[in-house]
Amino acid sequence: MTEYINLKTPLSDSDVERLRAGDKVLIKGILYTARDAAHKRLMELIEKGEDLPFGLSGQLLYYVGPSPAKLGQPIGSAGPTTSYRMDIYTPTLIKMGLKGTIGKGGRSEDVIDAMKRYKAVYLAAVGGAAALIAKTIRKARVIAFEDLGAEAIRELEVENFPAIVVNDTKGNDLYKEGMEKYKLSS
Repeated sequence: MTEYINLKTPLSDSDVERLRAGDKVLIKGILYTARDAAHKRLMELIEKGEDLPFGLSGQLLYYVGPSPAKLGQPIGSAGPTTSYRMDIYTPTLIKMGLKGTIGKGGRSEDVIDAMKRYKAVYLAAVGGAAALIAKTIRKARVIAFEDLGAEAIRELEVENFPAIVVNDTKGNDLYKEGMEKYKLSS
């Protein structure tokens, strides 16, 4: 049976420092959602010196644009979106206290450097499992930029939200390690 590490948000430095690329985690607590348009607006608020709609310290951002909720459910399908589109914004948010992001695909060297410097991690959620991931979300509410529709910032209350550590605070990269193993075996 696969071993999971249980994480409860908000995360501390010690929470993320114990994680290693390849670790499987189950997250409980609050996640915030944000995609391209929301990140752009967050940066505008930061540049103006205005308050953000939620505190970044110890938090996780999930890159998702959920589908509408079915009757009686808090959210519709909620699969990850491609992370590199947020890479231009992510180092700033990590420097401000963000402890991790969740998405799919690789990250830039700038993001990896910020994770090492400020103690943060990147987690992958499994694409194609959007309906299953949605079942781990207990509550969802829009907290900012409602006009962005699916890209509005939401606060999600999750329980046993599954993810895999791709980049850890030491700079390890599960994707690069996997490619190296593949090269060695072929």
